[in-house]
Amino acid sequence: MVNKKTFIEHINSGYATKGDYITLGSAMYEKETVKDAFVKLPLKTLNRHGLIAGATGTGKTKTLQILAENLSEKGIPVLLMDFKGDLSGIAQPGTDNAKIKERHDAIGFPYEAKRFPTEILSLSEQNGVRLRATVSEFGPVLLSRILDLTDTQSGIVSVIFKYCDDNKMPLLDLKDFKKILQYTTNEGKEEFTNAYGRISTASTAAILRKIIELEQQGANLFFGEKSFDPQDLMRLDENGMAYVNIIRLTDIQDRPKLFSTFMLSLLAEIYTTFPEQGDSGRPELVIFIDEAHLIFKEASSALLNQIESIVKLIRSKGVGLYFVTQNPTDVPDAVLSQLGLKIQHALRAFTAKDRKAIKLTAENYPISEYYKTDEVLTTLGIGEALVSALNEKGIPTPLARTMLRAPMSRMDVLSNDELKELLQSSTLIPEYDKTVDRESAYEMLTKKIADANTEEAKEKSRKETEKSKQASTVRSSSRSKRTSNPWIKTLTSPTVIRSVLGILGKMMK
Repeated sequence: MVNKKTFIEHINSGYATKGDYITLGSAMYEKETVKDAFVKLPLKTLNRHGLIAGATGTGKTKTLQILAENLSEKGIPVLLMDFKGDLSGIAQPGTDNAKIKERHDAIGFPYEAKRFPTEILSLSEQNGVRLRATVSEFGPVLLSRILDLTDTQSGIVSVIFKYCDDNKMPLLDLKDFKKILQYTTNEGKEEFTNAYGRISTASTAAILRKIIELEQQGANLFFGEKSFDPQDLMRLDENGMAYVNIIRLTDIQDRPKLFSTFMLSLLAEIYTTFPEQGDSGRPELVIFIDEAHLIFKEASSALLNQIESIVKLIRSKGVGLYFVTQNPTDVPDAVLSQLGLKIQHALRAFTAKDRKAIKLTAENYPISEYYKTDEVLTTLGIGEALVSALNEKGIPTPLARTMLRAPMSRMDVLSNDELKELLQSSTLIPEYDKTVDRESAYEMLTKKIADANTEEAKEKSRKETEKSKQASTVRSSSRSKRTSNPWIKTLTSPTVIRSVLGILGKMMK
């Protein structure tokens, strides 16, 4: 028989955990919050990735905030993508009020206001720790996929990287890459043809156009030195709380290519540098990708394949990825199938398309005898969500309509003065705020071309001098031949000339 008592037993048995966990809130039975029926997320499975979805204004950002601050409290570093600019309040404690008290009384969980160590990062000209990576760090495969190149064009990119490696020419920024790209079909055409075969001018021109498109989205600010070290995301404060690293993205919402470029670069770097974790019992780092549809919307099939591969592989490094978006259908099925935690806020059913999407969403959750999932999805209140997680054995937990706890930190942005103070206290900004422009492919090729032009000019001058000397030698030789001829000597002798002139004088008389 289904009743409140069996429901509580159902929830508590499904969400029971022996290890460390995060309390997300309490389950709801027939729209009423049930005290002590806590929805717990085991730290052990939080590297299995997750999804936070729901319509605008249903509480997705606050759910993200709850997870981030609880992870920080457990000493697990967090990286947040802040597109709307409303996550900086994590750096300040929240304020207790009547609504929060009412919510936590219903949940049966005490409320505590708390601030969390916070670092502000930036991809653009906004203030914060500057995030950069070099072209060399991207490598030919990732760069080709970002640019959505054909197989032929990707082959040219690989050749360029090989040439730069062989000649010890660092590829640091896009200026370096454009220079070597132009060199392959101009000054260095013969050199490349002899070493690697003929490179099509049409292909290099197409690649160059792709690079310019990336530059127009602000990629010049991203490619270069000093490269950001992912280990700087892993810091703890003096109290053992992990830093919440917030990337301010409010000014690049219309530049999804730049965002995708950064995300893939960061994930690839993390995967390359982080050690294998195995079954460690807790994640090493959790990344929340807000407005996740921006990654997938503009992505090519090659780029999507790269994202899917990283999602599948990076878990072994102890890294959890959490996608935050309005509708689960924004995330490709291949990625969605890899997600262990799903937190679904309310969806709106205004059109036939909306209703169809809701039915599809409901099919992504475990069947429950306590809820009609597709109906619940349209009746969830603000701060409520359907939750499905993985228990410590990796088994899906029961579906739970959950009243979520309130964030412990401020649910609002920092003031300008507070933000300025936070930035001034950063130990990373002075380290990454300087632009380094050391000698790289651009300068080396410029010098090589200049030296070749100088050598060519010297050779031309030498040939002209040699030609002039040869002409002078010919003239001298001609004069010498004339003066050495006996007949010429006789005819031009003074005696003969005087005789001829004497004869001419008499004739004139």
